[in-house]
Amino acid sequence: MCGIVGVVGGKSVTSLLIDGLKSLEYRGYDSAGIAVINNSEAINIKQVGQVELLERKTNESSLSVAKIGIGHTRWATHGEPTITNAHPHSNADGTVFVVHNGIIENYKEIRRILEKDGYTFISQTDTEVIPHLIDYYLKSNSDFKDAFIKALNDLSGSYAIAAIYTKTPDSIYVARLSSPLLIGVGKDQNYVASDASAIINHTQKVIYLKDYEMATVTTKKVQVHNFKRKADVKPEPESLDFDLEKARLGDFPHYLLKEIFDAPETIKLASAGRIRPKSNIVKLAGLESVQEQLKYIDRIVIVACGTSYYAGLVGEYLIEEIAGIPVEVQVASEFKYRNEPFSKNTALIAISQSGETADTIAAINKVQDYGVLKLGVVNVVGSTISRITDAGVYCHAGPELSVASTKAFIAQVTVLLEIALSLSDGKSKLYKPLINELAEIPTKLISILNQSDKIESLAKKYSKYRDFLYIGRGYAYPCALEGALKLKELTYIHAEGYPAGEMKHGPLAMIDSNFPSFVIATGSSLTEKTLSNVSEIKARGGPIIAVVSEGNKSIKNYTGDVIYIPKTLEQTQPLLVGTVLHLFAYHMAVILGKNVDRPRNLAKSVTVE
Repeated sequence: MCGIVGVVGGKSVTSLLIDGLKSLEYRGYDSAGIAVINNSEAINIKQVGQVELLERKTNESSLSVAKIGIGHTRWATHGEPTITNAHPHSNADGTVFVVHNGIIENYKEIRRILEKDGYTFISQTDTEVIPHLIDYYLKSNSDFKDAFIKALNDLSGSYAIAAIYTKTPDSIYVARLSSPLLIGVGKDQNYVASDASAIINHTQKVIYLKDYEMATVTTKKVQVHNFKRKADVKPEPESLDFDLEKARLGDFPHYLLKEIFDAPETIKLASAGRIRPKSNIVKLAGLESVQEQLKYIDRIVIVACGTSYYAGLVGEYLIEEIAGIPVEVQVASEFKYRNEPFSKNTALIAISQSGETADTIAAINKVQDYGVLKLGVVNVVGSTISRITDAGVYCHAGPELSVASTKAFIAQVTVLLEIALSLSDGKSKLYKPLINELAEIPTKLISILNQSDKIESLAKKYSKYRDFLYIGRGYAYPCALEGALKLKELTYIHAEGYPAGEMKHGPLAMIDSNFPSFVIATGSSLTEKTLSNVSEIKARGGPIIAVVSEGNKSIKNYTGDVIYIPKTLEQTQPLLVGTVLHLFAYHMAVILGKNVDRPRNLAKSVTVE
């Protein structure tokens, strides 16, 4: 969702801004723009559509010597995707330019006040109030930093802001509140970005801004100030943990397919040094600092959104079965508005691929004063959630650039399994078998990836249908939800995930020859019960695709469209089933000609409510 990049210093920043915006395309956007200052003269270029179209516009302009600039990819929230609504936005005389991620909740109130003072607005956006508000304060104070801070104090909501001013053509002014922003420290050139991918080609030293911090970024230095406490802050650069080579597409046609095929390596990375079959040890260094507190935890609440929520549902089954601790999983956007009791013996586990999901961050903030132990399961090192939780476990899945999460699901389920094993303290009868089995899963995943062509053939056969039902029991139920979500995200086909035992309670009414069911009936004590649901579907003429464990011969009585997965423990089946479901949704999307890596209306990191 929305991306920011800024560069100050060097011979020319225009090409760097464009390259940075291209690196942010995976987040999802509908328009893009840049503003640069060249000898105290500003040039602002905006375009609806792809960054490539913006690049063509910049090639037609005289921007080659600009040494400071900011850029933005916009995902429309307030106002349609138009050039007028695209960022950067400016004040009336074109001296102040601003790009912004987030939502200014009180923008209508600010706009009414400024309009009464003679200000004219040309866009539908909330962002446009920011340059006008800065301009308002500049009239009584010529110092831009002071005017910027006064404007920030008037804003309510969430934001990452970068601004430039023609009268200080050597400085980028940035600020953050509940929306990610970092500063890249280079040699004779510094950078700002909402995402490390935009600057990783140029530096691996970064400063992560915290809430209520603003910074003045010049070629040679970075000055950070906490405008809430009215105190200067000494910035501490950190090294980026981001492998650019892993993000490269290679021979794959889409990032999504590459990331699905990364699944075996994803599990290895999430398990490296943590799962030690030879010594029968699970070692999670990220939880060592709270190990004593974990001994007294008698309730766990998992909060997450989307795919991370479904991974959390798998985690609920795992932790309760292996560690014996009661768990409830809540959608973060609902959790933050609920009133419920908490005790100091409760642990909150927040799951997020990016570590910047706004609703999940709000859920963590909700329990700050309850004495609840706050744990994070995130992929991005240095992200907001990793910083505001007490401890946590990184997924170490590497960059995930496709908007639809696949390897994030695989990594999160792996980490939650590791957490369950760690919490069990070795007492579960499943402890050793699962440690051994987790080491075997990457090899078993390869056998599933080798069925990609077969899954593609099934996708082609079923590509004419516009409705799907995904069902399963036990660990297969969260997988059904994840499979339905992926089909919706990638193909725009209506799909629902349901517990198989609920068929008679409503969904069965939908079944006919035009409504296929994707049945997950992998080996467990509930397989026969699921097959009885398959029988009900068949009796009503519903087409059936089944995912079953190797050796299941009875499935042939119901359908010939079968995908077999290697036999594994029930608790590790979601890692194999998830990959099957991801491949099916991917191939369906390709067959239907959809934008696989960037589905419409979606963003990679949802940083606003």
